[in-house]
Amino acid sequence: MIVRSYASSSLLITQPDHAALAGRIMDVWATRGLRDAPQRASILRAVSEHDVGWREVDAAPLVDEANGQILDFISAPASVRQGVWPRAVQRLSNDSTTAALVAEHALQVYSRYRGDGQWTAFFDTMASLRDEHAARASLSKDAVREMYFFVRAGDLISLTFCTGWLEPQTIDDHEIKLVGPNDVGIRPDPFGGAVVPFEISARALPNRPFPSPAEAAELFRQAPVITLRGMARGLGA
Repeated sequence: MIVRSYASSSLLITQPDHAALAGRIMDVWATRGLRDAPQRASILRAVSEHDVGWREVDAAPLVDEANGQILDFISAPASVRQGVWPRAVQRLSNDSTTAALVAEHALQVYSRYRGDGQWTAFFDTMASLRDEHAARASLSKDAVREMYFFVRAGDLISLTFCTGWLEPQTIDDHEIKLVGPNDVGIRPDPFGGAVVPFEISARALPNRPFPSPAEAAELFRQAPVITLRGMARGLGA
């Protein structure tokens, strides 16, 4: 779950919805050969469905039993974060290119935990899944990593909007940052001058501790759906 907190309320966005938004944005990406890539459909599917393993987790908010706060995708227990990725790869296994890219995503986004013994089995499993599906798709590791750029770029653009991150994000030679309350700018311009409008659904909950996960789940089910709108656009040099 993505949690965007304000003084009196928190907006909750599911990980699968965030990923779908990333896919819609990357569908307009015009540079680095994506438009004509033979694997374009598989790459865009990896972007759009990279968080499919969070579907069950995000059916209701996770709550920290110690303080009653809602846990987001960063603060969720390690067991939860480790568990979603083999499930995601399994669900995408009918397209080995897509599955390999999502396994690579899991390896990259948690790379800070390399050397942590509690994560060793996770990295071994995800590397094995990546290599298995890359071999099935006749892809080298370098080819997977080259295509993975688009998965991570879409992920960062969508996350910047959904979370309201103020800190600029970088990937290769691209900088991604908020340039207004609901606008994301990317430098250099990857959209050929186009402006990419988008929207995503969120649910508003009170920004307060919850005495039980059951209460948070019930309020989540009853919460009105709010539509957040924004746009992505390229920035000049």
